[in-house]
Amino acid sequence: MNQDISIVSLILQASFTVQLVIASLLIVSLASWSVIFGKLISLSRIKKSNDAFEQEFWSGKNLNELFNAVSTKGDGAPLERIFASGMREFLKLRERRVTESSALLDGARRAMRASFQRELDAMESNLSFLASVGSVSPYVGLFGTIWGIMHAFVGLSNLTQVTLATVAPGIAEALVATAIGLFAAIPAVLAFNRFARQIDRSAITLESFIEEFSNILQRNATQPIQAPTPNLR
Repeated sequence: MNQDISIVSLILQASFTVQLVIASLLIVSLASWSVIFGKLISLSRIKKSNDAFEQEFWSGKNLNELFNAVSTKGDGAPLERIFASGMREFLKLRERRVTESSALLDGARRAMRASFQRELDAMESNLSFLASVGSVSPYVGLFGTIWGIMHAFVGLSNLTQVTLATVAPGIAEALVATAIGLFAAIPAVLAFNRFARQIDRSAITLESFIEEFSNILQRNATQPIQAPTPNLR
């Protein structure tokens, strides 16, 4: 009896439509777990690299030296790329003999905001997939359950005597689809909420850096760029 109602046997005995639904949900679940582990690693790496660059930035290092060091890196932190884009635009305007501080600052801020948006889009990649899995999977599983129950009752219509023993297997194999749908949806929803909070905190860090660095550029718009002092932070 236990062997007849095991999960594997229920899936094997289900109709082709229910099996197709279950297979689709399992594939989606594996894909969502792949995204989850990838996001865990990438967001953790982003936080560590941002913290390391922010510590270096406020350590008193000359901005020109820091810019040269960042420019030679192939793949740095989001803060590094935002800093490099703002600094590059600022120096480019200075080379063109732009002396008005507002023009220098506006150009640097536009460059940093554009870089910020690119970084935010990169951090938010695949979040929509997790949101879709979390919202759609239960309904896909429910569809498989409804179809399985319909298939079971159609099969029972040919029987003259219906008992619980004849109804239970068909209902059980149909309910497996809903269970797998929830199995795919719950981790995706939890991961989406966690990653969304982490990305929001990272976005606040990036925006705060843009404002702080803009203040430094504004103070140095008409003179050689000096390294920031700790009390500016």
